[in-house]
Amino acid sequence: MDIKIPENELEMIEGSDLLKRVLELKKSGFRFSQANAALIDGNFELSYSFSDYETYGLHTLRIVTDTEQEIPSITQIVPAAVFYENEMKELYGVKIKMIDLDYRDKLYRIRQTAPMGKQKTEE
Repeated sequence: MDIKIPENELEMIEGSDLLKRVLELKKSGFRFSQANAALIDGNFELSYSFSDYETYGLHTLRIVTDTEQEIPSITQIVPAAVFYENEMKELYGVKIKMIDLDYRDKLYRIRQTAPMGKQKTEE
């Protein structure tokens, strides 16, 4: 039995290139898998991952940006991203513009604004 190990690629991009790269991946046969955010050293790291169902490969687009930069929504190209982008916006405070279905910070029942988007300080 021949076991093939899938390739996993990480591509660092600028926020302004996100829509172009998402469209290129979609046209190449990749399917959207997930998106997430992290706050690291005062910057957001946004990851958008796409799967190749034939090879089981994973291609991740990563954007490192300051917390004030607006990122375009990919929901017009990938409607399934709506919940991921609303979550990134609500939990982290990522400024995502033009989400097709914007829950306006009502996706979760939380009291604190962007609870995961606050840099922890040492006491």
